[in-house]
Amino acid sequence: MTLTLADFYLICFVVGFALSLVSAFGGFFHVPGLHHAHHGHHGHIHVGGGHGHTAGTQVSPFNFSTLTAFLAWFGGVGYLLTRFSGLWLWFALLIAAASGVVGSSIVFLFLVKVLLAHDKPLNPADYDMIGVLASLTSGIHPGGTGEMSFKQAGMRRSAPARSDDGTEIPKGVEVVVTRFERGIAYVRRWDDLNDSKETL
Repeated sequence: MTLTLADFYLICFVVGFALSLVSAFGGFFHVPGLHHAHHGHHGHIHVGGGHGHTAGTQVSPFNFSTLTAFLAWFGGVGYLLTRFSGLWLWFALLIAAASGVVGSSIVFLFLVKVLLAHDKPLNPADYDMIGVLASLTSGIHPGGTGEMSFKQAGMRRSAPARSDDGTEIPKGVEVVVTRFERGIAYVRRWDDLNDSKETL
């Protein structure tokens, strides 16, 4: 069986369209959001140096979604021109390629202007445990481990907590994380930190 030019265009269209569906329904079409974090009362207390910021979300024009869109538009337009028009072979090929560029450009603009319009740069400081202000939901006995509740990246979280100096801290007391090791937050009373600042 001889593969004609019309068959070639049709294959491009079918493959491009099928992969576009996979892209849309399989999650390739959406880049995981990098949500801007914000804090309520329980946020970060700056106890050390500054933090850097990562660059914003950037998408290459040559990605899976735009390439599949190019194939679908190129194949679809090329097939129609080959089967139902008397255009010169190379002129039809040029129009089909231009249509593929237009189609992939539309997909790229939709991806950037709509799907990623509200994505914000990730600030590593929003996920740093050092300096987090929290409230103990379970008291810390001398040398023991309790539990604290805090708000980070817009969500309420909890973590095991130990006293940084080994002293007892009752339930409900506000504390500040001074270090974080192996999933355990070492904390000091917020009032103690305030008092030490006032004496400086």
